[in-house]
Amino acid sequence: MVLGSGVIGITTAWYLAKAGHQVTVVDRQPGPAQETSFANAGMISPGYSAPWAAPGVPLKAIKWLLSKHAPLAIRPTADLQQYRWMLQMLRNCTSARYAVNKERMMRLADHSRQCLIALRSETGIDYEQRQRGTLQVFRTQKQLDAAAQDIAVLQQLGVPFELLDKAGCVRAEPGLASSKEKFVGGLRLPLDETGDCQLFTAELEARCRALGVQFRYGCDINTLNSTGHHMTGVDITTADGDKETLTADNYVLALGSYSPALVKPLGIDLPVYPVKGYSLTIPVRNENQAPVSTIMDETYKVAITRFDDRIRVGGTAELAGHDLRLRSKPLATLRMVVNDLFPDGGDNSDTRYWAGLRPMTPDGTPVVGATAIQNLYLNTGHGTLGWTMSCGSAHVLSDIMTGRRPQISIEGLDIGRYSAQAAALQSFETGLTTS
Repeated sequence: MVLGSGVIGITTAWYLAKAGHQVTVVDRQPGPAQETSFANAGMISPGYSAPWAAPGVPLKAIKWLLSKHAPLAIRPTADLQQYRWMLQMLRNCTSARYAVNKERMMRLADHSRQCLIALRSETGIDYEQRQRGTLQVFRTQKQLDAAAQDIAVLQQLGVPFELLDKAGCVRAEPGLASSKEKFVGGLRLPLDETGDCQLFTAELEARCRALGVQFRYGCDINTLNSTGHHMTGVDITTADGDKETLTADNYVLALGSYSPALVKPLGIDLPVYPVKGYSLTIPVRNENQAPVSTIMDETYKVAITRFDDRIRVGGTAELAGHDLRLRSKPLATLRMVVNDLFPDGGDNSDTRYWAGLRPMTPDGTPVVGATAIQNLYLNTGHGTLGWTMSCGSAHVLSDIMTGRRPQISIEGLDIGRYSAQAAALQSFETGLTTS
């Protein structure tokens, strides 16, 4: 039983079904990819897989909070988990932790890229995909110089890249010609891809059905039941208001930022927090002045991605719990960035504004693997990279559950990595209280 029908849940169902398992997917929504996977930035960016917790980020965060077009917003809540999660993230803002976390993320993301290629070849699935890379544009020389740290990791892992001057950026993205004075250079990752995540998920769901996967939509997931170290069932409420208990041999929790609350009563401390992101979708107005792939604006942390006839603009990290209200300030930032870089590319008179909750861990790496409950598995915490890591995470988890050796090292991917960190965090918090 897979709990969750976003891109993580559906890819998990696909690989489990391909491995010969009988699979049922359960979700409260009426269909697949109706929440965080619905209108994300559209990037499939293994080369851009890096933790938000990095050296210098705490100081940058203070500056961001004071800027007009801030990529970060913190809205205090009464939830202590919000502050605990931020403390955990701060502990990961060291050079040593950044290197470890980035290697884990890149390892999984690159495997996911290869899995997606194989899946696409096998199924012929169409999701408005483009294989034309990601271009990270730097507005200042300081940003360009700072890219050296990421480039070192790319070189270490053998990931192709191109460090471009202004003219090189325009060659890669001709639509930037009219705004070339706004940036000094860029870092292009040619293996990165783009696509409509919601469309991909819906198309893969149809293929799951052809493999015999069953779907229970419109079902609220209330409680995970266990006896000792064994899951015994899932209590749900159907769309008709009926109460049921569903049972399976094994369970996969792929409910994004709603996962921690369900496993907490089982004694599992899952440090996944909802980081709210916004997106804007506009029609292409001028083909020659629109983006051809994905452009990441390093200053504002905004991604601009091209679909067939639309431009998706995504960004902002807002820490505000599970609040999904649409705010005007992020909309202004998204509009400013796309108009600044591609002033004549899109039709701003026809816009669709959306927000979703990215399930993020404090170290950036998702939580994929077994738990202390012997038949409960996790596949969550992918943050902004759920679309990027979906196929690889699902493939790894299917291998683990089927008893096969995964094709990549799974060191540091499961929840066990937080055991030592939890002890260190408790000591750190105790020190803060004492001081």
